Amino acid sequence: MTTPAPIDWSHTKAPDLDAFEVLAHAAYRALPPEFLHFTGEVMISIADFPEDEVIDDMELDSEFDLLGLFQGTGLPHRGAVPQTGSLPNRIVLYRRPILDFWAEHDETLGAIVTHVLIHEIGHHFGFSDTDMEAIERLARDNE
Repeated sequence: MTTPAPIDWSHTKAPDLDAFEVLAHAAYRALPPEFLHFTGEVMISIADFPEDEVIDDMELDSEFDLLGLFQGTGLPHRGAVPQTGSLPNRIVLYRRPILDFWAEHDETLGAIVTHVLIHEIGHHFGFSDTDMEAIERLARDNE
């Protein structure tokens, strides 16, 4: 039996905010189209941690307790007449809590980011956990 060559980890780093954003956009684009139509135009942004206001509003114990957040109004909740002055829908992914979660679980980083995206969109639109699990299966099948 041949022993595999050791991996050179000496230059490996966790993805920075820019690399994480590239990963998040790729994961979003790979979501099933029938699911994405619920979001309309959505911005995806990356932050290391939730803002203090979010932590306080959600009564979180730690800045590591939140992996992502959907902010905005989904298509089913918008009126027939567009409102002026409303901000576009936005999903914020929190890099450090996601990396911490990744370190503690046996999943790929891409699978975790996909999971967070699906759940942020799904919870906002009232999808059940069963619905979101089915969407995750579709997303895995599309990889």
